Amino acid sequence: MARGQTRESVKMALDTVRTNKLRSGLTILGIVIGVTTVITISSVITGLNNRVNDWVTSMGSNVFWVFHMPLIGVRPTTEMLTRKKLNLDDVIALRTLPHVLAVDGTYEHVNQQFHVGDVSVKYNGKKVAGAFLAGSTAELERVSELTMKEGRFWTDGEDERHAHVCVVAHDTAEELFGDTDPIGKDVNVASSLFTVIGVLEKRKQPFGSGKNPGDNGVFFPLGIFHSLYPELKDMYISVKYDDPKNKSLVEEEIREMMRVRRKVRADKPDNFEIFGPDSISKLWNQLTGGLVLFMIAVSSVGLMVGGVGVMNIMLVSVTERTREIGVRKAIGATKRALLLQFTTEAVTLTALGGVFGILLGAVFTWIIYFLPIGLPAAMSTVWVVTGFCVSCAIGLIFGIYPAWKAANLDPIEALRYE
Repeated sequence: MARGQTRESVKMALDTVRTNKLRSGLTILGIVIGVTTVITISSVITGLNNRVNDWVTSMGSNVFWVFHMPLIGVRPTTEMLTRKKLNLDDVIALRTLPHVLAVDGTYEHVNQQFHVGDVSVKYNGKKVAGAFLAGSTAELERVSELTMKEGRFWTDGEDERHAHVCVVAHDTAEELFGDTDPIGKDVNVASSLFTVIGVLEKRKQPFGSGKNPGDNGVFFPLGIFHSLYPELKDMYISVKYDDPKNKSLVEEEIREMMRVRRKVRADKPDNFEIFGPDSISKLWNQLTGGLVLFMIAVSSVGLMVGGVGVMNIMLVSVTERTREIGVRKAIGATKRALLLQFTTEAVTLTALGGVFGILLGAVFTWIIYFLPIGLPAAMSTVWVVTGFCVSCAIGLIFGIYPAWKAANLDPIEALRYE
């Protein structure tokens, strides 16, 4: 019986929508806007999450970075800024740890304020501006996930004798050399000539599909690089270990060794930082958590407006159908049946708003995905179901009062209503 009543209530609700298209459309507009907001923003967040996770995975799961202060998620304090910097001796010491496969120490030459490249690389009359420069040990190849497109990395011997060789990032090589083979060519960096011995593959871009700043740069052996820029003191160390299951053990071994080397007392906190790819994931999750709260706040306004609109239109509907309600009660309709009928009508109305909101959100997601900026967007089944369920819940919540009012009408007074 309940199933038949529900089906009839849904049919009557759809008939009401068809009869009053404009009124119904304006009524559910808030629901449509709210659900569209949820679907669109959640699709962008989902797409960005997928892209960031892929990017973090590409860094490798068995790597740690060590620096004298936090690099992400923390505003450096005066104490952090004045800490002793890491050096090549720390790199050599960490290589002796039992589970460590390779350790690299790197200096970077970038704009300190914006942390982007600010050097020009020249070749045969061509110039690429805004390139970053990095000096690393020969173990960079083993530690990093950098992939060589052509050529090779430098050797320990080339590093020790300060050989003027370099490895050029993908975009830098493309702009300087085009179709010309870059291997063996000399590029001008900081008024010095360096022979190109390798070119890197294009790196993954975590946001959008534009150029990755990491693809515009030049890598040098640590020895010659430090001769060029002796003022650079901020070395960061990359440690690659044997097995992800040893993560906690390796982190503790690194911490113990660094505390001993930096003479940190047992009762004092670390004066250095150890972090891995999961640190980036945690920071990103904190940022997207803020976006989710923003999405909920914005969509809630539309949903609440839509809910109030549904309640008002249902109250109008109850008033317009007072005689009908009186007739139904006179021939035996129970309060429960009337309550179910009007509640179902309200839920049906908001469910339609939810469906239209999901469809509109899908259209916006598709548009965002194909925009030239290449912002990743991917619809999430969880948020689609959530959007639909919330729209139905709004109908249930805001439809209760009109349904209760209809169910409690006096049948005699209702039949007298003109």
